[in-house]
Amino acid sequence: MTKPFLFSILLFISTFSLVTQPATASAAADDGSGDIDFIRASCNATLYPDLCFSSLSRFAGLVQRSPAALARVAVAVALSKAHGAAAYLSHQTAAADSSSGTGAALHDCFGNLEDAVDEIRGSLKQMQRLGPDSTSGSVRFGVSNVLTWMSAALTDEETCTDGFEGVPEGPLKTTVCDRVTRVKKFTSNGLALVNGFASNL
Repeated sequence: MTKPFLFSILLFISTFSLVTQPATASAAADDGSGDIDFIRASCNATLYPDLCFSSLSRFAGLVQRSPAALARVAVAVALSKAHGAAAYLSHQTAAADSSSGTGAALHDCFGNLEDAVDEIRGSLKQMQRLGPDSTSGSVRFGVSNVLTWMSAALTDEETCTDGFEGVPEGPLKTTVCDRVTRVKKFTSNGLALVNGFASNL
């Protein structure tokens, strides 16, 4: 379910980039290495630069050198990862004994992750509205909302893993915490790149 959704978002970004990217002779002759360098440099400002670059460099042709497009892609990728983790937790929660410590932690974690998915989805919708016809004031307001929602999503994801601190060690706890911790990294990177876009407004 997440792959078609992500594809549609990236298609939108591609169209947006074609509309907003200045058409110059040098840009037309560029082999794309500058686009890759732009993503690498942008990712170096995140907490997880290697993960950032490996997950976003494949979209260099869509992003080109647009901080706005890079932020949109990063948020879309974070949403895809969060949605996948929530789907996994949904199955695990349904099969778990809610009266046990692990079951209760799973239930709470799933609720927090659902909230995070909603917040990241709202962030992406807001980023999509920031088109070339937006006023500077509306862009700043929209980006401020995105920063708030992405921060809230990261907090919800952290609350999810914090809920397992008192749960005995086991394969399910390890798998869930590893999955959500990875989602946190994508969310953190998305937040950092939106913040980088905001700093250029």
